[in-house]
Amino acid sequence: MFKKSFFCKVSKSLQQKLEQNTVNSIGNRTMGDKMTQRIVLSVLKFLRAELEAGTLNEDSTESLEVAVQCLESAYNVDRAATQSRNVPDLMEVFSSTSENWSEDTTEVISDENKAEAEILKNLGNNLMKEEKFIEAIENYSNAITLDPTNAVYYCNRAAAHSKLNNHLAAIQDCKNAIKLDPSYSKAYGRLGIAYSSLNQHEDARNSYLKALQLEPENESYKNNLQLTNDQIAKERASTQASTPGIPPGLDISMLLNNPTLMNMASQMLSNPNMQNIMSGLMTSGQGETNVDALLQAGQQLAQQMQSVNPDFVENLRRQMSGGTDPSNPEPKSPKDDDGSAE
Repeated sequence: MFKKSFFCKVSKSLQQKLEQNTVNSIGNRTMGDKMTQRIVLSVLKFLRAELEAGTLNEDSTESLEVAVQCLESAYNVDRAATQSRNVPDLMEVFSSTSENWSEDTTEVISDENKAEAEILKNLGNNLMKEEKFIEAIENYSNAITLDPTNAVYYCNRAAAHSKLNNHLAAIQDCKNAIKLDPSYSKAYGRLGIAYSSLNQHEDARNSYLKALQLEPENESYKNNLQLTNDQIAKERASTQASTPGIPPGLDISMLLNNPTLMNMASQMLSNPNMQNIMSGLMTSGQGETNVDALLQAGQQLAQQMQSVNPDFVENLRRQMSGGTDPSNPEPKSPKDDDGSAE
């Protein structure tokens, strides 16, 4: 009881001091500062909730009561104000933002460690040239241990993993490199190769697009993107081959998105003769298709397409027949720019 009485006296003494010396200066400033007031009210609301929870021991409770009284006096806050619904809940604010907080993990790497890591990286590069990929990985890993902030070491190790068909490990290393250096185009390029090797072509395509965004003139990325697009088109065609009514190998989405075909179709439909043919496709009152008129419309469309763009018609005929381009019978696999390390 003596301790509690002592804290009460201290609290009252502090209140008197604060009321005399700080209300005019601090109180006036903070009351005019709405943001400060909201913060203080939130803190007080949290502290009162802690007191009401009854989970603190007697000493902690008394200390917290003194702290609450001091804050109320220092900022000239009315106790009832903390009960307002407009006062932000400190726990809710913290919970909603804590996921975006991250500890400062920036490491200070000594010059000695950096120099030794570079030596290990260079040894790894030489081993890559000798196709000693396991040994190269060991050296890159040791370099990463000495300097985990260097994106190149992860990217080089990813190349070694790819050579050993450890594509999942390569993907993880590429992601680590990108995390350290989001503008690292080679990491995106190698990430695309690893995805391609796992037949994850959409992910590979996105990786190559990002690599090209960072390095638009890189021919290797362009070629790999084209090969990946060819592979995606082949898979779509294979899926459509099992769909009734669609000729094997015909990519309907490609046709609908082809500006040449759509332009020719638009021109045909604006032709008065074609409009007459289309209007005659349905027999009067019977709802039955006029086959002769339909064939005539198809023939006219084919003739115009042949005259306007014969190459396009030939490619379309090849797709509908399920054939392939003799010059490129099967989509090739994307390749690393040169497989070299940095």
